[in-house]
Amino acid sequence: MTDGTHPGNQPGNADPAAETAVGPDAGRTGPPEAARAAVVELLGVLAYGEITAFERLAEDAKMAPTLDDKAALAAMAVAEFHHFESLRAHIASLGVDPAVAMEPFVTPLDEFHRHTAPGDWLEGLVKAYVGDGIAADFYREVAAHLDPASRALVEEVLRDTGHSAFVVEAVRSAIERDPRVAGRLALWGRRLMGEALSQAQRVAAERDALSALLVGGLAVPGFDLAEIGRMFTRITEAHTQRMATLGLAS
Repeated sequence: MTDGTHPGNQPGNADPAAETAVGPDAGRTGPPEAARAAVVELLGVLAYGEITAFERLAEDAKMAPTLDDKAALAAMAVAEFHHFESLRAHIASLGVDPAVAMEPFVTPLDEFHRHTAPGDWLEGLVKAYVGDGIAADFYREVAAHLDPASRALVEEVLRDTGHSAFVVEAVRSAIERDPRVAGRLALWGRRLMGEALSQAQRVAAERDALSALLVGGLAVPGFDLAEIGRMFTRITEAHTQRMATLGLAS
C-alpha cells in the first residue's frame, strides 16, 4: 500500500487547502492546487470513518455469540485500524494535521452512528456489510476524480479485505435457522440505506471542495449534475446486490 508521499510538499498556513497548494510548474506529482482541498477533505472523512469503524466493530464483538465470531469481528476491527493509520500518514505527508482534516466530519459521522446503533449481533453484522458498503461506494465514486496517488490509497483502503464472506455466511446461516429474522433485517437494511445516503449528501453539501469536485467545479475531471443522479443510482443498485447476497429483500 502506497503512503502517497509527495516529495517537496511543505506545510503552510492553517488552512488545509493553502497548506497543500502547489504551483503548476513545481514539477511535483501531487494533485492540482484546485483539487488539493478536496483530497484533504476526502481523506479526512475516510480517516475518521475508519477509526470509528474500528471502535464500532470492537464494541460489536462483545455481542458475538461464540469465540470464533468474536475473533472474526476483532480481525475486521484491526483491518479498519490499519486503514486509518495509512490514511493518517498520507494526510500528514501532505503537510496537514490529520486531526484538523478529520474534525469537520466528527459530528455528521457520530450522528449517523447514533441513529443506526445496532440492537443485536445480526444488526451489527448487516451494518458492517451494508452500511459501510454504501459509504465506500460513495467515497470510491468521488476518489475516481482525484490524483493517482490519492486515488490509489482510497481504493486500497476501501478494498474488501475478505472479511465480508464471514458476514454473509453468518447472516445467511441465521436466516436458515430462523427465517423470521429476514424480515427484520431487511427493514434494518433499508433504514441503513436511507441514513447512509442522507449522510453522504450532507457531507457533500457542507464541504465546498467535495461538492465542487462532484459538480465538476475543480480543475480535474468531475461530475455534472446529471452524473450525480447516475452516481446515486449506481450506489442504490450496489446496495440491492449486497442485500440479495445476504439473502435479504431490498
